Amino acid sequence: AFYKVLRSWASKKFMSGCVILFPIAITFYITWWFIHFVDGFFSPIYAQLGINIFGLGFITSLIFIFLVGVSVSSWMGASVLGFGEWIIKRMPLVKHIYSASKQISAAISPDRNTQAFKEVAIIRHPRVGEYAFGFITSSVVLQNEIGEEELFCIYVPTNHLYIGDIFLINSRDVIRPNLSVREGI
Repeated sequence: AFYKVLRSWASKKFMSGCVILFPIAITFYITWWFIHFVDGFFSPIYAQLGINIFGLGFITSLIFIFLVGVSVSSWMGASVLGFGEWIIKRMPLVKHIYSASKQISAAISPDRNTQAFKEVAIIRHPRVGEYAFGFITSSVVLQNEIGEEELFCIYVPTNHLYIGDIFLINSRDVIRPNLSVREGI
């Protein structure tokens, strides 16, 4: 009996430790992987120059991303970006991937004027008693026999954020939690 109690106690404590350490380990692993991934963009250039400092490629990548952000804020950079988008939108498969990823980027953009997702919504889906998180993208007023009915266009992502379903739902049936779009994503 004592052995069973001890084994049960040890098992519970071990599982408690796993529950605490698992998210921490995953966070460190993904962060480490991301740093290595981004560091790999510019590291080959530094390797050719004989410079082998871990993280230098990562820092260079961050500076590069910042400079791209600065350059597309100018008229010339925006023109080059527009031309590049024009080319991409004529490529059969690539245009769909680019369009979906651009909408996601617009949703978390610091520029509020280009925000694709207006706010987070919770809707009853797929069955009664079950709910799904979604994003309000727009609203429309529908004229019917009773009068006007406001409908929200709700984007509900599936397992990949760039793939999802669009629903038109009466505004009275939409739960609007106090979450930002960034928190919802």
